[in-house]
Amino acid sequence: MNSNFEKESSQKKDQGKNIIIIVLVLLVIISGIKLYTDYVDRTKKTEEILLLSTENNELNQRLDSVTYQLNLRIQEIEKLGGDIAALEQVRDQLIAERNSVRQRSANEIAALNKKINSYSGLLEQKDQEILELRAMNQQLYAENQDLKTTQAQIEEEVAQLNIQKENLQAKVNVASMLKAENIEIAAVNSRGKERVETTKDFRNRQIEKIKVSFNLADNKVAEKGPRNVYVQIMAPNSQPIFDVAKGSGTFRVNGAEQFYTVKQDILFENSGETLTFFYEKGSDYTSGDHEVRIFVDNYLVGSKTFSVK
Repeated sequence: MNSNFEKESSQKKDQGKNIIIIVLVLLVIISGIKLYTDYVDRTKKTEEILLLSTENNELNQRLDSVTYQLNLRIQEIEKLGGDIAALEQVRDQLIAERNSVRQRSANEIAALNKKINSYSGLLEQKDQEILELRAMNQQLYAENQDLKTTQAQIEEEVAQLNIQKENLQAKVNVASMLKAENIEIAAVNSRGKERVETTKDFRNRQIEKIKVSFNLADNKVAEKGPRNVYVQIMAPNSQPIFDVAKGSGTFRVNGAEQFYTVKQDILFENSGETLTFFYEKGSDYTSGDHEVRIFVDNYLVGSKTFSVK
């Protein structure tokens, strides 16, 4: 009988040990799951913070650009004697938003981008106002000088304007014939080492600067003289990359205003010399395909793509 009792007691001890082991295993599994989910949450939050930081930087660049454009209009309208109070109020709001040190949320970034887009109409309205003020000032000047223009003089001025228009059109036609060739894109790292665009993607850690080099193809019919050469780097979302503080600005293409990334003024001699442009973005590039567009006097003369991983 003692033997049976000892056997039952031993079995109960073994069962108790098994239960403890099972409980410990479950606790280890639960702890592991908790650690993993905490890691995933931290990783997701870090990625969201990095994305918001990039979007905030790009938004600040847009705020700088619009403020710059508003200042140009304010200076011109003030010089012409127009009312600048409304424009100054908008500019001051943009400056206050730009100087804010707080981190904006995704909704706030979207709202600000929408508001900035709406200012394009305001800029166009003020451009029209500038034209009207100039016309009024010219009229007042003419009246103050008591000048009278005869019909013959008006016809002569119209003829001269037509001649100038024809000459300008001829220059545009010639400029459109220029072509960029041997376009080469390279990523320059912080040590100055270049990685030329190939079938492989660039990595952000390799990109301290983007280098774009090319030459203008031989064209014996093109008129020699000064040319404006613009390079426009387009992000994967088809928006131009620019920073007014680093030399970016706006130009007109087919009557529409666009941002360019970098610009050079050259003297075209049809010599085939290599032109080189550098752009230091100051922040990571978005993953995906980027397009480099090259313009001469506001007309597209060549393009090439590179990809960032």
